[in-house]
Amino acid sequence: MAEIRNYTLNFGPQHPAAHGVLRLVLEMDGEVIMRADPHIGLLHRATEKLAEHKTYVQSLPYMDRLDYVSMMCNEHAYCMAVEKLLGIGIPVRAQHIRVMFDEITRILNHLLWLGTHGLDIGAMTMFLYCFREREDLLDCYEAVSGARMHAAYYRPGGVYRDLPDTMPQYQASPYRSAREVARLNEARSGSLLDFIERFVERFPQRVDEYETLLTENRIWKQRTVGIGVVSPERAVARGFTGPMLRGSGVAWDLRKKQPYAAYDKVDFDVPVGVNGDCYDRYLVRMEEMRQSARIVRQCIDWLRANPGPVIVDDHKVAPPSRVAMKSNMEELIHHFKLFTEGIHVPPGEAYAAVEHPKGEFGIYFVSDGANKPYRMKIRPPGFAHLSAMDEITRGHMLADVVAIIGTLDIVFGEIDR
Repeated sequence: MAEIRNYTLNFGPQHPAAHGVLRLVLEMDGEVIMRADPHIGLLHRATEKLAEHKTYVQSLPYMDRLDYVSMMCNEHAYCMAVEKLLGIGIPVRAQHIRVMFDEITRILNHLLWLGTHGLDIGAMTMFLYCFREREDLLDCYEAVSGARMHAAYYRPGGVYRDLPDTMPQYQASPYRSAREVARLNEARSGSLLDFIERFVERFPQRVDEYETLLTENRIWKQRTVGIGVVSPERAVARGFTGPMLRGSGVAWDLRKKQPYAAYDKVDFDVPVGVNGDCYDRYLVRMEEMRQSARIVRQCIDWLRANPGPVIVDDHKVAPPSRVAMKSNMEELIHHFKLFTEGIHVPPGEAYAAVEHPKGEFGIYFVSDGANKPYRMKIRPPGFAHLSAMDEITRGHMLADVVAIIGTLDIVFGEIDR
């Protein structure tokens, strides 16, 4: 009789459910996972090393490329760390703009997570629904920064510029009738704030549609209920943060526990799970999208009522206005020095963290007083979650690995850095 023994299976990196360039080596006893060994490093960009050879402002666009689904949240942690080293505060209007775009980014992240998680488990339609809403939010990114993804909109000392009074318009083309273009431009007739307001008014209804498709769907529940259970104690011991921690019943959210920017001025709830399985983490993220829309609504009302500066008035940190720079010698010198040499930061160290859509995203700087960081260390949330892959998947079936990778919501730009 043939000897029955465990066999090794390569899962990825080309596997569509691997959410990036993950190679999982699975030791299997038939269909059951005995051991899971994640192999990372296939997307290594050396961001932390590159930052040592760039000025503080030049390194900022690298942040967008870490977790390339939560772009502005990465920038926020980076700017906060630089501001902590400089010992400066930022204008209140800039704080509210940052909070609004952090929450827009959270919705963007969760929409991509929901679409791809659904796709992994077999819910094809989810992906198309989610990308319909993502399109509007990426238009908001484009309106403020000119880029749909890698915005580089936050800057040490505030944000690059104030919110625009007009939205980009669709143009007539051979592929769209004038009537269709007029319909598409109807929502774009006002300012960016008007456009975002229309979005958050209809968005809760869209989340209801997603829930109608999935929440009580028996196939979805069979694939997620009781799968990848993590106890609160293990979640804390493993360094979980964000929905992975809250899904296990631990009400930890940096926006409430260590408020930054204008989070202490807005009202929202922190959703918490009960069972710590894939289904609870799904429910937590769904409610987070509703809460994000609620926060964005409050920021819109505040920003409408309170005009003001959006970046500090210190030309050693922030560039002078283009008008002043082209008419005044002193401003021209400030502009030239800032963009050639960058910001000179006092010696010291600083750590700043934000409640990123995936968990706690932190930046740690060591400065020797130069215009470049002596050392930069990134604390990505996904790294701690992926490191628990072996513990979470052990004893599950092969098909459950796909559901667990989906619920971790990992992006490899931040894990491999």
